Amino acid sequence: MFDSMDMDFSNSNGQTVSSPYIPDAGECMRCGMCVSSCPTFQLFKINEESPRSRIRTISKILVENQPITAKEQNHLDNCLQCRACEAVCPSRMAYGQLFDEAQAQLKRNPVWLAKLALWLIENKPWRKRIMPLLTAYFKSGLQQPLRRSGLFKKFRLAEAEALISKPALTPLATCYPSKIKTRGIVALFTGCIAEHFDRETLLAGIKLLNTIGYEVLVPPQQGCCGAIHQHNGQSAESLINNNINTFNMLNVDAVLYTASGCGAMLSEYVSNDDDSGKLFHQRLCDINQFLLNHWPSDLHLESTTLKVAVHEPCSQRNVLKNQQTVYDLLQKIPGISVIPLPDNLICCGAGGSYMITHPENAEQLKALKQQAITEASVDVVVSSNFGCSLFLNNDDNKVEHPLRMLSRQLND
Repeated sequence: MFDSMDMDFSNSNGQTVSSPYIPDAGECMRCGMCVSSCPTFQLFKINEESPRSRIRTISKILVENQPITAKEQNHLDNCLQCRACEAVCPSRMAYGQLFDEAQAQLKRNPVWLAKLALWLIENKPWRKRIMPLLTAYFKSGLQQPLRRSGLFKKFRLAEAEALISKPALTPLATCYPSKIKTRGIVALFTGCIAEHFDRETLLAGIKLLNTIGYEVLVPPQQGCCGAIHQHNGQSAESLINNNINTFNMLNVDAVLYTASGCGAMLSEYVSNDDDSGKLFHQRLCDINQFLLNHWPSDLHLESTTLKVAVHEPCSQRNVLKNQQTVYDLLQKIPGISVIPLPDNLICCGAGGSYMITHPENAEQLKALKQQAITEASVDVVVSSNFGCSLFLNNDDNKVEHPLRMLSRQLND
């Protein structure tokens, strides 16, 4: 994350030294480096759907304290928050932070369905109670009749229903000991939705960590990272504090995450207690990076001739900036061919909850990404973000986490 710049911009746009930097209109119009990497500008080809236009709206909210028009609000809401603009901005604009602050200042109340979704994400016990109902729904044979009835579309549930699959009902164990000499202990962040719907990736990560000699703890007190709340203008403070306190109580060498979307949020946690925040950040690590750093020289994987394309999630490419780790880790598999997926610069359209809230925009971006997958002529596409994999996976294209591929190549 780009830090606030230690400069006084009060003469140009009224910002204080402590404010994240907002470039003035002249700078943005002269530069325009962000435009080519903005997914919504690629779709609409109008300035209002570009980062430099949105930053003017954000400035209106945060600096001028002025109301915005319905059109300005619509263009702001169309943003996927991929932060590609932030990654290329020569002025080091903290777009992600500014966007979240603007959303919070607008103080909009979510519609009832969004409120319910946010509440379920936040409340782990109730989320667990609903999972058996989803399993019963899939077993009932009602899926196709209900889809044909149009009820899902009427209640704006069609996009969400199309993405869900049978959830994992049993909780993960709290401890997974290694069967070889223990090199250390790590804790695994499981997320909220991924805990139920991406269980295979979590188990693959645990298997790999055990194989290289690490005991894995999965604290049940952990919860959602808070990204969906924060990016939609809601407070994520209680979720942030809960995760910091939960993982800081553990005597572990590292706190690992499998989904880069969660990792991006975790990496930018701000704590009221500096010491607890520092401890959390010091131990936080992407599981791909951790495996690469601690891979034993005598651990050899089974070879494969598969051709693999790496999809680089926006959270990994633009925030964490560790996408190279996936390429290096996959090269541990003998015989594999690894290439970057064309047009990795452009968001796939998933965007956290964006694929549900803005389905038309998301589907257009998804079509572009799936075209790139088809043209790449690969056997498998890997992505380190669960949301991207969920959104892009279909009968024609298999998209999975790189941990799954690595786990399959272990010599059991």
